[in-house]
Amino acid sequence: MVAAGARGRCPQVKPLALALVIAATAASAQDIRGLEVCSAEKDMARRTGCLQTNVELLQQLLTRETRRAQAAEAAAAKDAASFKSDIAALKADLVTLKAALEKTQGEVSELKKAKPGEKK
Repeated sequence: MVAAGARGRCPQVKPLALALVIAATAASAQDIRGLEVCSAEKDMARRTGCLQTNVELLQQLLTRETRRAQAAEAAAAKDAASFKSDIAALKADLVTLKAALEKTQGEVSELKKAKPGEKK
């Protein structure tokens, strides 16, 4: 028998969280802190409550990890934008240095042409 309070909650279980519960119980090698072993419960109402508690825990963990991943992604995007601006600045410096090198090489070649007979 399922308790009256537990009967209305079951359809509210999200499929992803249910899949996580099934995967967590199937993969006994990976313990999740706070996850309860519900197979020991004999009463279906208590077992259902235990499973719902596990689902809620997994939903909280999933939400926390999603936020952490989004924060890491945002930080990586910020770093990438910073790197792009650094690359643009370095390219501008490279263009300036190439122009200065060409100018210097032109001046050196003019000096060599002006004094072809003189050698050190």
